[in-house]
Amino acid sequence: MAASRFRTRPVSSNLALCLALIGAASMFYYHQKLFIPRAVALRTAEGLGSRYSFGNDFYQVWLTSRQWLRLRRDPYSSEMTREIQTGLYGHPLIPGRPSDPVDRRAFPYPIFTDLLFWPAAEFPFVPVRIAVVCTLAALTFASVLLWLRALAWHLSWKWMLVILLLALSSYPALEGLYAGQLGLLVAFLLAASLLALQRRRFLFAGILMALTTIKPQMTLLALFYLLLWSLNDWRVRRRFGIGFFSTLALLIGASLAVLPRWIQSWTQTVLAYRHYTQPPLVTEVITSPLGSRLAGPATILLTAASIIVAVVLAWRNRAAAFGSFAFWITLTLLLSITTITILPGQAVYDHLILLPGILLLVRNRSKLRDAGIVPRALLLIGAVVLFWPWIAAFTLVLLRPWLAPATFASTAVFSMPIRTAASLPFAVLALLAWTIRLSPARNPESA
Repeated sequence: MAASRFRTRPVSSNLALCLALIGAASMFYYHQKLFIPRAVALRTAEGLGSRYSFGNDFYQVWLTSRQWLRLRRDPYSSEMTREIQTGLYGHPLIPGRPSDPVDRRAFPYPIFTDLLFWPAAEFPFVPVRIAVVCTLAALTFASVLLWLRALAWHLSWKWMLVILLLALSSYPALEGLYAGQLGLLVAFLLAASLLALQRRRFLFAGILMALTTIKPQMTLLALFYLLLWSLNDWRVRRRFGIGFFSTLALLIGASLAVLPRWIQSWTQTVLAYRHYTQPPLVTEVITSPLGSRLAGPATILLTAASIIVAVVLAWRNRAAAFGSFAFWITLTLLLSITTITILPGQAVYDHLILLPGILLLVRNRSKLRDAGIVPRALLLIGAVVLFWPWIAAFTLVLLRPWLAPATFASTAVFSMPIRTAASLPFAVLALLAWTIRLSPARNPESA
């Protein structure tokens, strides 16, 4: 893709930077000073208080790594699950008890995740979680820059700072940072892998993609496309496949040497995980109008149709040159389909994989704006959905002194900044799908 520059008047960039600073400060304040304290207070009132609420996701990795490598305890065992629950909630969860969360908090990662993070298990969790969150914040910052470079999009420092502020203060990023979520690491590895591909460092790109399999659900469709893409020109791109499969084989082999039955245990955990966590967003959207009885079959059909579309799109554009519009629209569409049909509904922190799609849409917004009333309306809706959290957070903070405490604490008012979290993936998917209609994506070599 040819490099282009985002040209605007200096006043526009200055105004955007001021608004981004105000919006980021408002969102940080809302999340850290209002949202999190209320969530912790509610958990404590239900008898689920714990000093490990901050960094709760990484706590599972830290504890299982510590117990597995020191005492050779199976991270997927029911005993280990109860220890995780005790650390996170103060006591083991009792199935069916109304006050207990549905999420059992069983260790959901492949066992080689513990191997990769075993040094952290040698230190107490409290300092470890601070180091992990600081590292994830730095990686999220870097991933924005990596996506901009991979897209060959050169911006002035002010516009780059605007994007960085909005990305770091977005609800998915804030949720991921508070939980110490490894999804932020996977988002960084994905961006780094794509930049390595742009620079034709295929072996390194394959190694980085193999590391994203610590959360395989996030990159499953994207990985399928990249492997098809590398197979299409195997003579030139074979090092990507070699890097990926050799690294994955090393991770799996080392894990089998230490825990021979981990694959079966992990598979059982993943299958059970789907039953007690929130369903994918597509299921939640369908359940409301159709009811729970018809939602199941409808979800299966729609998910299957989405996956088939993803596979067909990946196959048709397997010969696309890296950096071409066909390459990027395929990859970003697959990532948006992933957030809707594969990721659990509560995994809003994993929605950072939508970032390249959002950047692609912003860069190509003129095509949508000039294409007629329907794409213009979609673009306007998408912009509202995207920027709503910062607008609502600023409004809520501003009006807080003027609202009655009961009104401010009501769910309708208090949750305003996070109302569009589930809508964003659908808006991005709709806009990307419409962009295909307006661009020569059917020509794999088109730039």
